[in-house]
Amino acid sequence: MLEEKIQIAQLYDAYHRDVYHFALYYTNSKHEAEDITQETFLKVLKQLKHLKNTDKVKTWILSIARNTAVDIHRKQKMKRLLTEKLNRQPILKDIQEPPEIVAKNEQWQTVQEALMTLKSHDRTIIICRMLKDYTIQETSAILGISEVKVRVDFHRAMARLRKKVGRDD
Repeated sequence: MLEEKIQIAQLYDAYHRDVYHFALYYTNSKHEAEDITQETFLKVLKQLKHLKNTDKVKTWILSIARNTAVDIHRKQKMKRLLTEKLNRQPILKDIQEPPEIVAKNEQWQTVQEALMTLKSHDRTIIICRMLKDYTIQETSAILGISEVKVRVDFHRAMARLRKKVGRDD
């Protein structure tokens, strides 16, 4: 038991930033990213005995993070829709910020908003390849798809993202 605690602590120290950043890019919410990170490492702790290939521990943890993010995002979306339907009032999506902050972050906001409109798969590929600089091999392992599919889907996802931000080049 002590050995398992040491191992999970080492895994957390080594990969919590990667998981948190992935979750932050995925959700654009610090609170949700913290929840996803916490839930991911709880799942890692529960499934640690099933890890067969220790060489791929990073991609294994990130695939758990991805699945956790999708699950939590899906649950929260349903919860928001139900709450909205019950209250019959629109949901406030964005809190207004001071103009200087908005101006400073305008380009990132545009990209982030466009990213949030993409399908989960497209968003995940862009996060892995562009924002986290994971290799095609790592992205393939995280998503559980072939490297060729990563290349094709990444190209298509980037085209959709460019179109959403008004850059069709």
